[in-house]
Amino acid sequence: MKLIAIDLDGTLLTNEGKISENNRKAIHKAQNQGDIVTIASGRSLHDTIQILAEAKLECPIIAGNGAIIYESGTILQNHFLPANIVKEMIEKIEAIGLYYELYTNKGVFTSDNGKALLTTEAQRLHDQYDDFPREKATHMIDMQFTQKGLVYVKSYHDLDYAALEVYKVFVLSFDQKRLSELDSLLKERSDISLTTSANEKLEIGHPLTSKGNALEFFAKHLEVPLENIVAIGDNLNDLSMFDIAGFRIAMGNAEDVVKEKADFVTKAYDEDGVAYGLQQLYVK
Repeated sequence: MKLIAIDLDGTLLTNEGKISENNRKAIHKAQNQGDIVTIASGRSLHDTIQILAEAKLECPIIAGNGAIIYESGTILQNHFLPANIVKEMIEKIEAIGLYYELYTNKGVFTSDNGKALLTTEAQRLHDQYDDFPREKATHMIDMQFTQKGLVYVKSYHDLDYAALEVYKVFVLSFDQKRLSELDSLLKERSDISLTTSANEKLEIGHPLTSKGNALEFFAKHLEVPLENIVAIGDNLNDLSMFDIAGFRIAMGNAEDVVKEKADFVTKAYDEDGVAYGLQQLYVK
């Protein structure tokens, strides 16, 4: 029996955030052959559950970059940030002027003016730089606010953090200078984990939070040896899965460092690369 872990954005999903019919059929085929397919995403648990439901798929879920492991309606494991760390992260992020979200057990908290903040930032950069990818930025902003489970708040400072489990602080910005400033402030810290799933994103979690750690825990739970794990992904937050998997499939659109660690490079996400990769896996 194999345990197949599949990333969502840039891997399984289309540009519209859906699972294509070919990819859906490929997952069903793997399941029908007795293998377990789990989704391993940076997205929230609620959002991932909805995406699978729309595709009529039932899979275990590793959500929030490994902060939550969910199977058959039960949370097997979770890691969340202490309230004092969350408040400190908020102070640093707001001091730089970046957009952010809190992924919690009560939903994904976002600011009432978050979309306006991102749109203004994109316009400012478009005015400053002729080569700024305005169309891409607009699409990313629109997709960010289509995720399920969003909770709009006027101020993050009014939240009752004692009653919240904050799994991830998610930062999105098209201003690489400001994003790098935050990264430099945080990258040497041992009391958080820091990863990214795109150049415009920075994701802050509990120090034990990673897709790889969660996948290893889930494999032990299922009594699946690590050499029977297959990991499919495209970006830096997928590398921790590649570190423990017996077979690694990189998307055709993956970052070079991901491709370098792969045993096989499949087609791009918008060419049903997951379906093609699984097809090659079973041929082997």
